[in-house]
Amino acid sequence: MFDTTAMTGMQRSHGEAAVSFDGARLTGLRQRGSAKALLPRVRGAVPEVVFLNTSGGLTGGDTLHYGLDLQAGARAVATTQAAERAYRADAGVARVTVAHRVGAGGWLDWLPQETILFDRAALERKTVIDLAPDAGCLMLEAVILGRAAMDETVRDLQFCDNRQILRAAKPVMIEPLLINSNILAKGARGALLGAARAMATLVLCAPGAEDAVGAARAALGELGVEGAASGFDGKCVVRLLAADGWPLRRQILTLMNALRRGAAPPRVWQL
Repeated sequence: MFDTTAMTGMQRSHGEAAVSFDGARLTGLRQRGSAKALLPRVRGAVPEVVFLNTSGGLTGGDTLHYGLDLQAGARAVATTQAAERAYRADAGVARVTVAHRVGAGGWLDWLPQETILFDRAALERKTVIDLAPDAGCLMLEAVILGRAAMDETVRDLQFCDNRQILRAAKPVMIEPLLINSNILAKGARGALLGAARAMATLVLCAPGAEDAVGAARAALGELGVEGAASGFDGKCVVRLLAADGWPLRRQILTLMNALRRGAAPPRVWQL
């Protein structure tokens, strides 16, 4: 799908961070290259994991992997230390993989901060959350096209994002997203995004999750954000569009509060 021609004479960034928990006990921590996992001390029994890309961003040829393994009954909140930035790629494509596993009776809140796509970025990302039959998760993905404060316009882009939630290794939510230069071209953009340059999807996946639709709809209404929520087959799905990342972030925090029953957001998310 992408040009994978290797860049010569330029250093590429590669990183991997993987964390394992048995209950609230850390049982595994592996870090390599530009990827790190921070474990801040938080009140309560639910561990918090903050993944960090020390390279400061992604460009063509970079690779990044994050993974979290929760044993039976374990619960965790995982996020990223800052917004991930995909910069201009002169050749090749940046690849990010996220692979989380949640054991029997476990729960994961995967709440990464925004991905900011710069003009001429090339990024391919795949996120998979593999749930045990009675496990659950809340998954967030937020994407921003350029920085509004810098009056940036994204015209040339290759972004392929594949998000999957599996239950007992069977897919229950598959969401492929492709945004490229053709889609951003005049005419196509209006059909898909209108004036929006920021978007997000939140998915609550657990037995009975569709019952959270009322709370999600009641949490919508942030000025400058369009949103809708639907519930079906053990899922509550919320989709958001905004002209800028700031109102989108405020709306996401309101929804986090509603879907997490008042639990405080990760500290890196707090305004």
